[in-house]
Amino acid sequence: MAENIRWEVEQGIGTLTIQRPKALNALNAETMMEIEAVVDQVATDDSVRVVIITGDGEKAFVAGADIAYMANMTAIEGRKWGMIGQRVFQKIEDLPQPVIAAVNGFALGGGCELAMACDIRYASDNAKFGQPEVSLGILPGFGGTQRLPRLIGKGRAKELLYTGNMISADEAYRIGLVNKVIPQSNLLEEVKALATKISLIAPNAVQLTKSAVNRGMDMDLRSGIAYEAEAFGVSFATEDQTEGMKAIIEKRKAEFKGK
Repeated sequence: MAENIRWEVEQGIGTLTIQRPKALNALNAETMMEIEAVVDQVATDDSVRVVIITGDGEKAFVAGADIAYMANMTAIEGRKWGMIGQRVFQKIEDLPQPVIAAVNGFALGGGCELAMACDIRYASDNAKFGQPEVSLGILPGFGGTQRLPRLIGKGRAKELLYTGNMISADEAYRIGLVNKVIPQSNLLEEVKALATKISLIAPNAVQLTKSAVNRGMDMDLRSGIAYEAEAFGVSFATEDQTEGMKAIIEKRKAEFKGK
């Protein structure tokens, strides 16, 4: 049984809560393995249409990787730890279902990297973001040097990465790191409302769209458009496409079954 996370599914929406509040939900090996086990399970679970990731309590989403856990690592152990984080976060990014980060406090280091592996980021008004690794004599190891510039541009990313500066939720919104800033008391309510809206849309179409965006971003424009054409064609092989278009013609609400 997982000790460091909580996994709940309700009406097609899965919520993964990291719960190490005394450590501000910092990531250690056990927590990473528990997250990975849930992600592996969700990847093949068609009953889950949207995933929410958040942290327990009101202080932190994930305050980073556990410094006490990392302090005495050798170079080989450090490399292995970085590869574990990269593997787990890549699995989150590669989930067929949309993943929404509900950032409810500190999202520093590995916490910021976890949020960036999600598709959409909603932040509470007290959230703080940063990649402070250089102040510890290391660099981001869970994908931060790669995802941050892809999200906010190289110049802004390098400033944050080189200085280790921590920024507010409002600043994160201004530079495009988060989609929306919400009062903390309403954060989960709004995230669940978004998740519900997405869950009621044709899941195959949503998942194909996610694949087209994610894969296309790693291609040149011409190749990305060609991939989109293939995904577009595949969508016409689904029952949901038939239902969606029929519902429009018949002027009624579509009932998607994910087939």
